[in-house]
Amino acid sequence: MEFRVLGRLEVRRDGWCIGISAPKQRVLLATLLCHANETVSRDHLVDALWGERPPRSAGDNLRIYVYHLRRLLGDEGRIARRTYGYILDVRSGELDADSFGEMADRGLAAGAADDQATASRLFGGALALWRGDASFAEVPRRGAVSAMANMLDERREVVAEARIEAELLLGRSGELVGELRHLVTANPLREKPYAQLMLALYRAGRRAEALKVYRNARQVLIEELGLEPGPELRTLEAAILNGDASLLPAPGSRQVRPLFAGSTHAYLSPG
Repeated sequence: MEFRVLGRLEVRRDGWCIGISAPKQRVLLATLLCHANETVSRDHLVDALWGERPPRSAGDNLRIYVYHLRRLLGDEGRIARRTYGYILDVRSGELDADSFGEMADRGLAAGAADDQATASRLFGGALALWRGDASFAEVPRRGAVSAMANMLDERREVVAEARIEAELLLGRSGELVGELRHLVTANPLREKPYAQLMLALYRAGRRAEALKVYRNARQVLIEELGLEPGPELRTLEAAILNGDASLLPAPGSRQVRPLFAGSTHAYLSPG
């Protein structure tokens, strides 16, 4: 059994997709997946399904939805009844969100050990598990589903930035420009992609474009948040204005180190 939430909610069994089209059943499954291997109270499930004004028949309807979901999964033992609610049995490797988190954590560990090639590969593998732009697509976002979806979507952005960070630390730049432009467009209030794009452009010999990215970033941040860019982004702009050669990888070197201590906004060649 495979449970997929990194995109449209899906269940696969023996390589085949199980159709769960009824909206209430999708909400029920999503809520149980958010609490995989934990008992979810009937009250919690009723609230997830109907909100603040459940029908008088909510308890009976919930039992019917659970019954039909068990039948669809083809494994009636997967959803067990407990005194106060229900529990969904999710085994190791069955939930794509767990696989994503485990691979991302391994990538972070590799990056911390200065193995950027392995970090980049692991981050790329984690991102490849996604099948769309948002988790739990087509499931109403409220309660536990909203909290988990927001967490997964945020972590996806962090992992995408971390993969590019690893690539930049390996001395790559020009081939990242297109991807970074997409990230900046998709996340216009995050400073890190702006900084990474500025650095990639500067290393590709496109200094004027790098400075234009800073001006665009400043305009967006002021208009949307009423804030100037952070000190690290401003420091990077100043370095590019001054033609700071230390932003470039050293000749013959394939690795560089961070420009800012404790930060991954931009990078310097080894000193």
